[in-house]
Amino acid sequence: MPAEVMALAVGASGSTPTPARRGHMVSQSLSRVDDSQLIREAQRGNRAAFEELVRQYDRAVLRLALHLTGSEADAQDIYQEAFLKAYRNIGSFRFECSFYTWVYRIVTNLCLDHLRKKHVRKEEAPVATDGQGEEFDLLSQFADDRPGADPERDLMRRELGGRIARAMTRLTPRERMVFELKHFQGLKLRTIGEILNTTEETAKNTLFRATQKMRGSLGDLR
Repeated sequence: MPAEVMALAVGASGSTPTPARRGHMVSQSLSRVDDSQLIREAQRGNRAAFEELVRQYDRAVLRLALHLTGSEADAQDIYQEAFLKAYRNIGSFRFECSFYTWVYRIVTNLCLDHLRKKHVRKEEAPVATDGQGEEFDLLSQFADDRPGADPERDLMRRELGGRIARAMTRLTPRERMVFELKHFQGLKLRTIGEILNTTEETAKNTLFRATQKMRGSLGDLR
C-alpha cells in the first residue's frame, strides 16, 4: 500500500482521529469548505485538496464506523479503507450527490460487508475493543461532562445507552445501518436511501422494522 496514500487515510494532522462526542449531527459538526471545488482540484491530481476533504470528514467517518462495528480496530480498518477507496475513485465522482453522501456510501458498504462476514450472534454483548485488546462498553465511555451535570442521572443515561446498544445487536446489518444513520447521524430518509443505493420508501420501511424490533427489546422501559 503506497505510503502517501496511507498518509491521506490517517488524516492531514498525521494521526488517526478519535471519535467526537456522541449526539452531534453531521450537518452541525462539519464546517465544510466548498466540496465541489476541492473535488475538482483533487480530480486534477491536487493531493492537498483531497487532504482537505479528509480533514472535513475523517471524524464523522470514523465515528460512523465505530458505532456500526463496535470495535476500535475494525473501525480504524474501515476508516482507512474508505478513504483509500475514495482516493482511488475520486476521478469517477460525477457530482450527482454530495461528497459526504458518496463517502458515507463507501463506509456503509464496507460496514455491511464486515457485519455480514462476522456473522454477529444475537447474544453477543455490544462491547468495543481498545488497542490493547481490552473490552469495554462503548456507550458507557460518553459521560456527561457539562457543568452541573447530575452523576446519578448520567449513570442512568449511560445504562440506558447500553440497553439501546444491546437491542441494536438484534437488528439485521441493514436495519442497524438505517437506524444508526437516522437516529445517531441525523440524516434524512432520502439521504439514507441515496447512501444505501435504494429508495426513500425502502429506507422508511427498513427503519419501521428496526424501530419495531427496538420497541420490542426495550418494551419494559415504557
